[in-house]
Amino acid sequence: MDMLVKLYELPDSQAAYQRVQQAGITLRRALAPEKHIVTSWVRKNFSDAWASEVDVAFSRQPVSCFIAIQQGKVVGFACHDATCANFFGPTGVEPNARKNGIGAALLFACLEAMKQQGFGYAIIGGVGPAAFYSKTVGAVAIEGSEPGIYRGLL
Repeated sequence: MDMLVKLYELPDSQAAYQRVQQAGITLRRALAPEKHIVTSWVRKNFSDAWASEVDVAFSRQPVSCFIAIQQGKVVGFACHDATCANFFGPTGVEPNARKNGIGAALLFACLEAMKQQGFGYAIIGGVGPAAFYSKTVGAVAIEGSEPGIYRGLL
């Protein structure tokens, strides 16, 4: 299913950013010369399909992919406006790096960027952890959205 987020009512993100910073994790927008590193990492840790979406995010100006870096290595990523305009995702965090708040911080980075672009709402496509999105940013399910835009995906 897909979920909807009110960008004009996002909760305060400072605690999420401080948490990752205190864990020694840098969160930032990816740079074009890092495309091969990030897409390879996503392909290795998640899927070819997600790597394809990351590739599209790197074609945006500015790049619509944010990354989390720890000790010089990618440990998480999140994209927006990849498969469809106004959509958040895909996103993922390396299993060993989970529980440090990286997912929440990446989510906020993307949603805040979307808000700055002028969107009032964001769609989280093909949601996995619905409770996480509901709790973190107040996302609500969009009725009848399954399988949504991914219908007929090869």
